[in-house]
Amino acid sequence: MTENDYLIAWGLYAFAALGCLLVWMRMTRWMWRGLREPLRLLMAVLLFSPTIVDPVKEQVAPALAIVALDMLFKVGNNAWRAVSDLFMYGMIAFGLYLILVLIRFPIERAASARKEKAAAAKAAAAADELQDEQPFGVAGDDRYGRPPVPSNPQRSRIEPRL
Repeated sequence: MTENDYLIAWGLYAFAALGCLLVWMRMTRWMWRGLREPLRLLMAVLLFSPTIVDPVKEQVAPALAIVALDMLFKVGNNAWRAVSDLFMYGMIAFGLYLILVLIRFPIERAASARKEKAAAAKAAAAADELQDEQPFGVAGDDRYGRPPVPSNPQRSRIEPRL
């Protein structure tokens, strides 16, 4: 395999793996975020983890493909190396993900507290606005389920609200 063929094969694999990852993201979009994000990360690690095939030529291949082909055809001894590479990349990815979650958690907690505080202030402002209204209003048919007609001049009678 020439260098050009090797790069074309990796390009095609990267394109196909990206498509598979996008399909996986679409399939897991309905899930709870605490489950969805680790599953997406696991799929990305499985699809994009390389492993060395030939140390002399310094060629690498997708670790998942090496494991599948070695187990299917029972040839070569690269399966254990590929599994260990998958495990190593998975541990690194999940460690970085854990750090991201630990940074993100207090930020989201503060944002939700800020949002609740704003909603409470808005509710208090709406309650104050309701109290500031005059106790008398236009008598209309809204008491009986019919909306009042705003342009009708005959409905200018003022009644107290109960």
